[in-house]
Amino acid sequence: MTALLLGRLWQGALVLGIMSVAVYALIGLMPGDPIDLMVSSDPDLTPEDAERLKALFGLDRPVLERWWAWAGHAVRGDLGYSRLYAAPVLEVLGPALANTLVLLGTSFVLTLAIALPAGTLAAMKPFSWYDRLVNFAALAGVSMPVFWLALLLIVVFAVGLGVLPAGGTGEVAAGRSGFGRLHFLVLPVATLVFASVGGHLRFMRAAVIEALAQHHIRTAYAKGAGTARVVLAHALRNAMIPVTTVIALDMGTLVSGALVVEAVFAWPGTGKLIYDAILGNDFNLALAALLLATAVTLLASLLADLAYAWLDPRVTYR
Repeated sequence: MTALLLGRLWQGALVLGIMSVAVYALIGLMPGDPIDLMVSSDPDLTPEDAERLKALFGLDRPVLERWWAWAGHAVRGDLGYSRLYAAPVLEVLGPALANTLVLLGTSFVLTLAIALPAGTLAAMKPFSWYDRLVNFAALAGVSMPVFWLALLLIVVFAVGLGVLPAGGTGEVAAGRSGFGRLHFLVLPVATLVFASVGGHLRFMRAAVIEALAQHHIRTAYAKGAGTARVVLAHALRNAMIPVTTVIALDMGTLVSGALVVEAVFAWPGTGKLIYDAILGNDFNLALAALLLATAVTLLASLLADLAYAWLDPRVTYR
């Protein structure tokens, strides 16, 4: 197990290094740079001023050389300064990350709480009226565009009925307590849950159906075990192995944000932050946010590997 952890830590560090080079190079190859944007917005700046500023900030050097300088500061905990927000990167990323974790964390937990039991029940009675109803709802959720669903919910519940806010976060400074802000989460969370529950439900249904077709399940029934015991004690643990992989892959979105939902509901999360940072050539902020999402995805993959050994005793890591 120690060798596994050390190996995955080394692989994770290598992936983060490659990812940082790729993202930094792609952003650096975009037309224009922060100094060009500054010159275009201030007619008093001359070309000589632009060259002097580029030399001052190192923008006249090759991309790899600039990345190496950034990486040297990053390993010491200095992620740089955000040009767009005129503040250190950690101070900008912190509040946005907290908002995204509240939004996507809530929707993620609700999605699993709905999809896993519903998919299991549908697999226990395949092609029944319940299974057909669940599959229809799942197909509708997967097929419906997220932005259209978000706008539909706003029109119905915010504009038509007027019972829920159309967007925002309901800041405490506006006179609302923490619990009083919960209704600002209802529409964006409902949008994310309805859009993502279908995929997880179908994965769970297929995995349970495959698990129930195994020989040891028929043996358990032959020994007189009830349906609930067979499903919960024997089939469900085997079915959760492929589903765990899907859940682990979704963990990266918990910090990378949901750009469409955040934009429609004016939710200040990391999705909108990354989008603005890339368009504004804010290298430091974009790199920090994207590398954070990569690190969380790698951590979730490691946790999934450990969960495999817990779900199936035949899985060992040496």
